[in-house]
Amino acid sequence: MAVRVRRFIGEAVKRALTSRGLTREQLAYQVLPKFLMELMQGYLRVDVEGTRYVPKEGPYILISNHSGFMGFDATMITYQIALQNKDVPKIIAHKLWFLRPEISVHAKKMGLVPATFDNGLKILEKGKPLLLFPEGEEGNFKPTRYRYRLRRFRRGFVRLALQTGAPIVPSIVIGAEETSITLSQIRWAKELTGIIIPVPLNIVPLPAKWTIRFLPPIRLKKDPAKAEDLEYVTKLSRKIRHDLQHELNTQLKQRTTVFLG
Repeated sequence: MAVRVRRFIGEAVKRALTSRGLTREQLAYQVLPKFLMELMQGYLRVDVEGTRYVPKEGPYILISNHSGFMGFDATMITYQIALQNKDVPKIIAHKLWFLRPEISVHAKKMGLVPATFDNGLKILEKGKPLLLFPEGEEGNFKPTRYRYRLRRFRRGFVRLALQTGAPIVPSIVIGAEETSITLSQIRWAKELTGIIIPVPLNIVPLPAKWTIRFLPPIRLKKDPAKAEDLEYVTKLSRKIRHDLQHELNTQLKQRTTVFLG
């Protein structure tokens, strides 16, 4: 019986591919991802605000708060931009996605790029946008008890903006912290593996209601010399972090429900 079911599904997929002129690769990397993103969009009941602040095309640097070891926030942010028919940013991603070739090949097809300053610079110099999370893995893998408390920002995004003149587009995500619950983290693992290991409660996303809010761009004058001024870059990074935390706090006070509505 099971063999017959698998054969039936296989034949149905084959007919769908033939009738639409799709290859298996197109089905795997175009049709199915869009279908899954539509499911997630409805499952999380995503509200989106401020897409007018996102440029039609790059280069620009999109930043956001970060949470959830699965990285749903990155994919949902870029999906909202794609829905607006705007140039979708490359995602500056954690090196965990590139540890093994069989994983990295899929990560690259999803638009993920290893998190280095040079990679970010190459993307911007090609006139393309990028998405990065200044908190890095400290935000991505932080325990849920610290939800919506921004970790220390890395300064690379400010240096990139000063080096290229690309605007910084801040954004905030509310709901992701409750979708993926992280109980704790194994910090000592970084000494052995080079990465912090999160301890998740759930693999299947919980149906928390999401809000993604894009904020007005921050335009810094192109000044490569300033990009190398550690004190200046640190001061700017801290101010942007402070402003983003303030916006998060404001929106959280206005939130009336987490899982309902």
